[in-house]
Amino acid sequence: MSSFLTHLTITRPDDWHLHLRDGEQLKDVLPYTARQFARAIIMPNLRAPVVTTEMAQAYYTRVVSALPEELRGQFQPLMTLYLTDNTQPSEIVRAKNSGIVQAVKLYPAGATTHSDAGVTDISKCFETLAEMEKQDIPLLVHGEVTDPDIDVFDREKIFIERVLIALTQRFPQLRIVFEHVTTRDAVEFVKQSSVKIAATITAHHLLLNRNALFQGGIRPHHYCLPILKRETHRQALLQAATSGNAKFFLGTDSAPHALMNKEHSCGCAGIFTAHAAMELYAAAFEQAGALDRLEGFASFFGADFYRLPRNTNTITLQQKVWMIPKQYAFAGEVLVPLYANAELSWKMG
Repeated sequence: MSSFLTHLTITRPDDWHLHLRDGEQLKDVLPYTARQFARAIIMPNLRAPVVTTEMAQAYYTRVVSALPEELRGQFQPLMTLYLTDNTQPSEIVRAKNSGIVQAVKLYPAGATTHSDAGVTDISKCFETLAEMEKQDIPLLVHGEVTDPDIDVFDREKIFIERVLIALTQRFPQLRIVFEHVTTRDAVEFVKQSSVKIAATITAHHLLLNRNALFQGGIRPHHYCLPILKRETHRQALLQAATSGNAKFFLGTDSAPHALMNKEHSCGCAGIFTAHAAMELYAAAFEQAGALDRLEGFASFFGADFYRLPRNTNTITLQQKVWMIPKQYAFAGEVLVPLYANAELSWKMG
């Protein structure tokens, strides 16, 4: 696409992987997403995980109530359930009938923030997964093993080998989203799998490699799970995102944590990107010379995979240099965004 492009108008996008937290934190971060996106898949890993349809409905009400008045009716939260060893097939039926729950999230126990209640052995979920396949409810996968003997940079690759290949063979009609993929291995797995398998890619994994964790010292605000990988993996993600392959679509995995919980002796995993999500993706696609591919990735492919209508209104990104604030308010604390106090060259109008 021409380097002289100054405006880019695309169909309003959706965020297919988002963390909103709850309470006052929810109120502070939700507007950033709602101003850019028409819909978002809301992750269920609250401190009390969203494990039932009733809890999902209650969380949905809290999200809608937290929207600023001017954004109500313009943004739709899409809810998920948190899969556990004890999730019953009957809960999947309730979820399907609710019209609220769009998917079920698999966290291997201990894999990331608030995942202690996650699945300890995938075989314990086979009956529930069979019901998901029957009800055509997608499974959203945090694809990492948690074995402490496995190198943290290899956990996604080993998950594919140990869990995901067998899962797709056992449940061939189950739609699966391999969330926030970070490796060439994951990209190749998704590309070679059936049309039932797709993946989300974050802006931070498109823009950063693992060197960003150590530039000038430890950089806790660049720490996330799955962790940033080598440059060869970042390049594979960028190629996948900008390829026009409908198996890959936008999921920010924006995950806010207060500064005190990031700059800590045992800091939390998660990067906040909702403040400038589309501008960050535009920067990545521009680097790849593929701004003409951004609309499909951000606005079409995810909606198609979830079998939801594409949005009909638009957003416009302008080529304009602006500085990201150093911090944002976060329920009486401080939230540091990705690229704090740095410049971006695209701004949503």
